[in-house]
Amino acid sequence: MKLLVTGGAGFIGSNFIKYILNKYPDYSVVNLDILTYAGNLENLKEAKNNPGYKFVKGDICDRELADSLVKDIDAIVHFAAESHVDRSILDASPFIKTNVLGTQVLLEAARAKDVRFHHVSTDEVFGSLGPDDEPFNENTPYGPRSPYSASKAASDHLVRAYFHTHNLPITISNCTNNYGPYQFPEKFIPLFVTNLLEGKKVPLYGDGLNVRDWLYTEDHCRAIDAVLHRGKIGETYCVGGNCEKTNIEIAKTILKLLDKDESSIEPVKDRLGHDRRYAMSIKKISEELGWQPEVNFEEGLQKTIEWYKNNENWWQKIKSGEYLDYYKVQYCERNAHARYA
Repeated sequence: MKLLVTGGAGFIGSNFIKYILNKYPDYSVVNLDILTYAGNLENLKEAKNNPGYKFVKGDICDRELADSLVKDIDAIVHFAAESHVDRSILDASPFIKTNVLGTQVLLEAARAKDVRFHHVSTDEVFGSLGPDDEPFNENTPYGPRSPYSASKAASDHLVRAYFHTHNLPITISNCTNNYGPYQFPEKFIPLFVTNLLEGKKVPLYGDGLNVRDWLYTEDHCRAIDAVLHRGKIGETYCVGGNCEKTNIEIAKTILKLLDKDESSIEPVKDRLGHDRRYAMSIKKISEELGWQPEVNFEEGLQKTIEWYKNNENWWQKIKSGEYLDYYKVQYCERNAHARYA
């Protein structure tokens, strides 16, 4: 099989490419990525000499480029997206361009060649849950509450529209919060881990009781693999870790694993429109495709912390090198807590 993976230099995309090349050595992968601040080819240094792997630097909004890349492709796996909620609050326009227009450009390119299209989306399109609400599922009404989640909701609807209108063979997966190696250190877990490794405090939004369902990225890659190969065309599959944790629970666990005390926590003003709780039912993907998360949170978090300990050059370059000016412009004039989702 020949895959076009968009956003393959990012956190989940790069993990997925390595997973696919390892599991299916006869597959070939074209990685299309524009290399924004969160795209890093160092994530794929093991793959660059693989004859089945090719990198193309480019914009998913470029229709001519998209058309040229799908000519010999069997399927598109679409990760590319602007994904940081705080950034979308500051300026929604890049999110609309990339997440909505970019998806539409790729859909048109796929339609022209009748190429299978898998769209990777988020639980945030469903809005926020109360403490006693049932987890999200494939039939949950959409209720996005941030510019980021609204742009992803729009892209989900576009993908379904191309299935119903043009009979394009599509599938969608909506996943919960991922964590693991190579995650950009503006996100919650890697920000806390790297700050503590540097002897800095960690910023905790509000009362710290916001709840997320956590999914180790390798389990997410396995889920996408299952949907891509065995999922029913036109269907959506929710992917979660069966692991609801409050932010304060996560913070305290990381502190314990790094031998720090709670004086390292710096409470900060809550994010605008901060969703209280996400949780995902995985009944459909489990029953239909036999997928279950395999890495429990304690194991996954320990593996993640060890990776950041052993790859300090990777994240130090990001936090203090190439992107320092970007951080100064975007964040240092605001509260330091704006650097995680």
